[in-house]
Amino acid sequence: MFDLIIKGGWVIDGTGGPPFRADVGLLESMIAEVGRLDGAQAPRVLDATGRYVVPGFIDAHVHGDLMLLADPIHLPALRQGVTTYIIGQDGSSFAPASPATLDYMRRYTAGFNGNPPGLGYDWRTIDEYLSRFDRTTALNVAYLIPNGNVRMEVMGLDQRPATDDELAAMQRLVREGMDAGAIGLSTGLDYIPSLYADAREISALCEAIAAENGVYVTHMRGYDRNAPVGMREVCEIARSSGAAAHVSHYNGPAEILLPLIDQARASGLDVTYDTYPYVASSSILGMMTLPGWVQAGGIEPTLERLRDGAVRSRLESEWFAGGLTIPLDRVNIAMVAAESWRWAEGLSVAAAAEQAGLSPGTFICDVLVASGMEVGVVAFRPGSRTEADIRAVLKHPAHMAGSDGIFRGGFPHPRGWGAFARYLGHYTRELGDYTWADAITHLATHAARRFRLTDRGLIRTGYVADIAVFDPATVIDRATYSDGRALAEGVDHVIVNGTIVLQDGEPTGAKPGRALRRG
Repeated sequence: MFDLIIKGGWVIDGTGGPPFRADVGLLESMIAEVGRLDGAQAPRVLDATGRYVVPGFIDAHVHGDLMLLADPIHLPALRQGVTTYIIGQDGSSFAPASPATLDYMRRYTAGFNGNPPGLGYDWRTIDEYLSRFDRTTALNVAYLIPNGNVRMEVMGLDQRPATDDELAAMQRLVREGMDAGAIGLSTGLDYIPSLYADAREISALCEAIAAENGVYVTHMRGYDRNAPVGMREVCEIARSSGAAAHVSHYNGPAEILLPLIDQARASGLDVTYDTYPYVASSSILGMMTLPGWVQAGGIEPTLERLRDGAVRSRLESEWFAGGLTIPLDRVNIAMVAAESWRWAEGLSVAAAAEQAGLSPGTFICDVLVASGMEVGVVAFRPGSRTEADIRAVLKHPAHMAGSDGIFRGGFPHPRGWGAFARYLGHYTRELGDYTWADAITHLATHAARRFRLTDRGLIRTGYVADIAVFDPATVIDRATYSDGRALAEGVDHVIVNGTIVLQDGEPTGAKPGRALRRG
């Protein structure tokens, strides 16, 4: 007698073996038996005939820190078979956080993390923040301690190296975060204040997680053709601290990226990475288009400079006339907080500026000021990566899937709604870059191992029942750059902690998710 039986499907268990015909019996939140359960009974039976039954997917890099709380059923994930989010990415999240830090992070990261109204933003510690996810969402989360928060709690937004006393104070905060159940530390070395941290500081923080098998996860200091610079620092930090290292959204020319991973691993370092399968990136307009000196000191000083005519003149002559590394006709507006400028969503910066009768630089300053810096973009960097690069990078054994999903704006990047389904439908079924067994290990098992989620990532007796059931003939992404919110197709059922959250493609309304605390 079971609580639930998934009957008649082909199990891909996550070990790398081929599909095999089996039923899966669940008791409470656990997988109780995998095999032919012809005589077994259960009050609920899901028909999986002609379907693959797989461990629920783990999104290794996603910006669901607030948006999952605001949208707890979260169909973009469920319709792709995703059951767990790794949050706290890019060194910028929402705990630990004094009121000043929380206010800054809500505003500064609004373009990618969101700043939804109506939430009770009254937590301070990681323990308090993680408790918000227990039995309140359809998905699980695991949390990375953001070094930007830790730095701001100790040093504010000071643009300088940390003193020994400040390092000790930051290490204490990191240890407290690990004790509260965090799985590691993240940095976002293009974002303020994370970018002000040097290798010495990051190594000291990583020492505090290494003893607890925490993972150092980094938006590193250099991608694409500058990846050797970024990877050099990653390896230095991993070597000096003893921590395992994981590189976020590791995209760029494969002939540059993959040898760097191979060299690091051959030297004895435990280095892995995630990617999303698209050529365009997505971030916030200020980080992508403003020089560092304009952004120094935080949001209010930045806005004050952007209102200053002398600063604008300097930007026009010194920066927008030739300092940008990406053409503004290749940067599309994904979201704008100011309603009066929302007409620009879906247009390139260059096209929106022309429509407004402004120079591109003036448009950028005006829209950022009107929106309080809350503007998100999708960017197509020339020479960054090709489809061939994506296909090469996804095959490496150190790879796992991460959507880098951003759930904001009228024209968001499609990766939040489609990355996992795209790996399955396009790269596995259509192109054959993965076998089905390979796909499941890259979308579920590798991340479970990397982030020490030791009771998930496999269809195996005694493991937690995070399970997806999908049709290999129809699973596909539907989101595009012009319609980034189109839901994926082909995933029939999703189970989280033994509870059905998606049945026949429709949400059940159940919220069995929890914060997956270390230990």
